[in-house]
Amino acid sequence: MPNFKFNIIPSVFESSPLNLDRTSNKLITSLKVKHDDEFFIVGDLALTEGVSPQKEINCSPTGKDYNILLKSALLVSNARLGNPLTITTGFPFATYRMNRDLAQKLIVKEHVIEYDSSLYSPGSIRKTVVEVSSGAIMPEVSACALAVRTTEKVDSDFMMISLGYGTFETVFSTAEGENGVQRTSNSAPGIVYVVELLKKALTQEFYSGMPEDYYFDQALQAGYIFLNRKKHDLKDLRKKVLNQYYDNIISPNLRRNFTDKEFSKASGLYLSGGGALFPEIIERFKNEFDGVIDVIIPENPNLLAAKGYCINSAKLSAGDITRAVGIDLGNSSTIICYQQQQGN
Repeated sequence: MPNFKFNIIPSVFESSPLNLDRTSNKLITSLKVKHDDEFFIVGDLALTEGVSPQKEINCSPTGKDYNILLKSALLVSNARLGNPLTITTGFPFATYRMNRDLAQKLIVKEHVIEYDSSLYSPGSIRKTVVEVSSGAIMPEVSACALAVRTTEKVDSDFMMISLGYGTFETVFSTAEGENGVQRTSNSAPGIVYVVELLKKALTQEFYSGMPEDYYFDQALQAGYIFLNRKKHDLKDLRKKVLNQYYDNIISPNLRRNFTDKEFSKASGLYLSGGGALFPEIIERFKNEFDGVIDVIIPENPNLLAAKGYCINSAKLSAGDITRAVGIDLGNSSTIICYQQQQGN
């Protein structure tokens, strides 16, 4: 089985014209990149040093947010693997076709990236060239299915569920189809739906000037939040809003998108994405499909799309993993995936 390694960047950024003191000894936590003649702090640095970090949902290749996160991911990938790189990334199936060609042109080329190296080293403002010699754009749920086939050694038909931050998607994967993918359903709202429910509930109880959405995303995952200098337990409220999400979005879409014939053929129902990290959602899946089909949660389901992208990049490179990168430009985190030889 491939030996995967990851870098994870929170998908937030903020403009930052001011000089900052050295923040760490790592590039990944000290990202400050230039876009359209303006410097932006990105990821962990934006969360620790920013005033109001921005976060977008299902951004397009024309957007400032997409370009800033892409430059950051390419910079980190180049620092790890050098040049040239083979990159695969993707979009939710709902926006894949409209963004595929533009994203391909944007990514597969020579990039000149300007960044501030003084935040993690004795350096200064630098420019580096990142050469992307080849690449591909895939539907995110297809990448998840490819990762399942490769890492879980699945050679039969199965159902793939992507519980992402921005979108919830399903696919029926057959062994004969391209990358195992035969039919994909329409997209539905992702975990952002739950975050909005949580935010509305807390706004009613506290004050209107609430923190940024990323703070609520973190609180949803942690099960608690600090407001007015007090720690508030969210476990009961989290269970309530996750159950609402399952009842209003997940279950109705599953009934519409999978047929009895597909249930009879499928060897299992696999969950991926950050939503598959919530025990409340896993419990609802297992209760609904008890005695119908096995519900399977691969290890680190939130990393599955990035794995699939990386596997595809290795295929494009004729099996050479030394330049293969998968980049999941996600709405919650941007995940960069590499492969190493076993034992490295």
